[in-house]
Amino acid sequence: MAVTYSVPTGLFIDGQFIPGVAGKTFATVNPVTGETITQVHEALKEDVDIAVNAAKKALKVWTAMLPAQRGALLLRLADLIEANADELAAIESLDNGKPFLVARALDVAVTAGTMRYYGGWADKIHGKVIDYSPALHSFTRHESLGVVGQIIPWNFPLLMLSWKLGPALACGNTVVLKTSEKTPLSALRLCELINEAGFPPGVVNVISGFGPTAGDAIARHMDIRKVAFTGSSAVGRLILKAAADSNLKKVTLELGGKSANIVCDDADLDQAVEAASTGIFFNQGQVCCAGSRVFVQDGIYDAFVEKFKAKSASLKVGDPTHPETSVGPVVDKLQFDRVLSYINKGKSEGAKCLSGGAQVGSKGYFIQPTLFIDVSDSMTIAQEEIFGPVACVIRFKTIDEVIERANANPYGLAAGVHTTNIKTAVKLSNALHAGTVWVNCYNILVPSIPFGGFKESGIGRELGKYALKEYTGT
Repeated sequence: MAVTYSVPTGLFIDGQFIPGVAGKTFATVNPVTGETITQVHEALKEDVDIAVNAAKKALKVWTAMLPAQRGALLLRLADLIEANADELAAIESLDNGKPFLVARALDVAVTAGTMRYYGGWADKIHGKVIDYSPALHSFTRHESLGVVGQIIPWNFPLLMLSWKLGPALACGNTVVLKTSEKTPLSALRLCELINEAGFPPGVVNVISGFGPTAGDAIARHMDIRKVAFTGSSAVGRLILKAAADSNLKKVTLELGGKSANIVCDDADLDQAVEAASTGIFFNQGQVCCAGSRVFVQDGIYDAFVEKFKAKSASLKVGDPTHPETSVGPVVDKLQFDRVLSYINKGKSEGAKCLSGGAQVGSKGYFIQPTLFIDVSDSMTIAQEEIFGPVACVIRFKTIDEVIERANANPYGLAAGVHTTNIKTAVKLSNALHAGTVWVNCYNILVPSIPFGGFKESGIGRELGKYALKEYTGT
C-alpha cells in the first residue's frame, strides 16, 4: 500500500522554511526511475549570509542555556526521530535508493542513537584545575567555537547529519549545514522535527545547494569558525584552501578510502565471506570505508573466491521497497556512469570480471554486484575509489607482504582483518595505516567509537568523545 508524505522544500533558516534569495530551484531525482521527485530551493552565497546571521543571533540564546537543557533537546529530537522512523526511512530510500529496511534499521536508528549519545554528553564537557602555584588559580574551560559550517554527502544523509549536528550542538555551537544536492529531502523533514523538539530558531540552519556556490560560501565565510566536511578528497583540498584564504577556520575532513580487507589462511571462511560482502556491497558500495580491496592469502584463495562469487550472485538487486532487496540503485546517472566506466577500465587492464559487471534492467541506476579477480595492485580499480558495488580480490602470500601492499595507497580510512590467530590480528591491526581496523567483522559504526582517517582520508575524528574536541576551543 502506497503512503504519501509531505516534505518541505525551502531553506530552513531561523526556524522557518523560506525560498532562496534568487528564487532558484533544482530537481532531486528518484534513482529507481531516474525521474524527478520534486524541486528544492537552492541556496547561494547570499542565502549562506542570511543563515550565518541567524546562527550568530541564536548563539547568544544557545550558549546562555544550561548544558543540561541543550542535552534535553537533543534527547527529545532522538525520541521524535524514532517516532517518525518509518517516514524518515521511506524518504531516505526514495531520494537515495538504499533499501527501506536498511534505512530503517541502520540509518534512522543510528541517527537517533547519535543524537541521544551527544545529548548525554552536553552537561559533561569539563575543564581541569591545574595546580601551578599556591598563589594562582589556573583552570581550563572548553568553550564553543561559535557558528560552525557543515557539509554532508549523499550516501548517508541522515546519518552524516547526526554525526555533524550531535557534537556541535552538545558543545554549544550553532550550525549552518549544507546537504548534498543529490539527497536533500530527509534532512528537510528532520528540520520539522527540530522545530517540534523546541530548539530555538536559528540554532540549526539547513540549506540545500551545490558545492561550488553554497559549499564554497560556507568554507570561506568570515563568521564561521569551523567547517566539517565529508566527501571526496579532491573537494576536501578545496575546503582547506578556502579556510586558509579566509579566516583560518578550524577544519575537519572525512574523505575517501580504498580500504584493504585482509583474509588470512586461518580465517573462518564463511564469516570472512559474509564480512567481505557486507564490506563492499552494503549501500551499493557507496561507502567511504568500503572494503574494496579484498586481500586473500594463497592457502584459501580459491575456496574464498568460489564462496564469494556465490554470495555475490545471491544478492537481490531491485526495488528498495521490497523486503528481500539487498542492493538498490546507485544514487544518480553521474554515479552510474562513473561506476560502469571503472568496471570497463578493470576489464581493459586485464582483471577478470568473475561475476556481475553490468546494468540491471533498462530503467534507473541499478548495477550488478561485481567481482574482479586476477587484480594487480597497479590497476586503476585497485588504486582509485570507485564508490560502487565493485570488489577487487587480490592474492597475497605472507603477512609482512600484505602489510606493505595494503599500506601502499594514499588513503587510510579503514581496514579489515580476518584471522583466528590473536598474534596475527594484533600485528596487522597495529601495522595498517588506517583510522579504523575491524577484526573478524566489518562496517561496525556506533556513536561511542571514533571514526576518521589517516593520510588522504582526512583530518580529525567524528563520533565518540573524540568528536567533542573538534567543536570546542580550550
